Amino acid sequence: MDAGLAALLGAAVGSLATLGAAIVNGRAQARSQHDQWRRQYRRDAYASYLSALHDRDIAMDAILDALRSDEPDLPDVEEKIRRFVMLAREVHRAVEVVILEGPASVVEVAERVTHTSSDLSQVMRRMTEDARARDTTRKAEDSALAAERERILYQAVKDFRIAASRTLGNTS
Repeated sequence: MDAGLAALLGAAVGSLATLGAAIVNGRAQARSQHDQWRRQYRRDAYASYLSALHDRDIAMDAILDALRSDEPDLPDVEEKIRRFVMLAREVHRAVEVVILEGPASVVEVAERVTHTSSDLSQVMRRMTEDARARDTTRKAEDSALAAERERILYQAVKDFRIAASRTLGNTS
């Protein structure tokens, strides 16, 4: 084989190898950037959801505290309920983004938070109806049930934080 042809073939093979490596590296970098972008969107979705939950739960605590009083101030309770409803809508909006961003393991825990929130809200509604009717027969029972459901909700939110953190790669 002619030395010029060998050099030309060598240069062609080297160029192809370099091009192949560049393509592989480019794809790996694109995948890495996409993964980082995905993590950031998930992080934002999870943080927004937790923030909305926090605000809503503070509003719910205010209602429950007002209802536990011997003589609940009903106009005050009604105002607190309006605020709670507004904040609950924000939680629903935020969980929709969590559902879209996934993964299924995080969605499953978010759904558990939703169910435990609903369980607590049912007790709160009954306590509100009883306060409006000035019926105190279930007050002690409902206050204890609300406290228990608050603990369950707190645990579900804690489990959501753990699942979200794992999904984002924060294993510590």
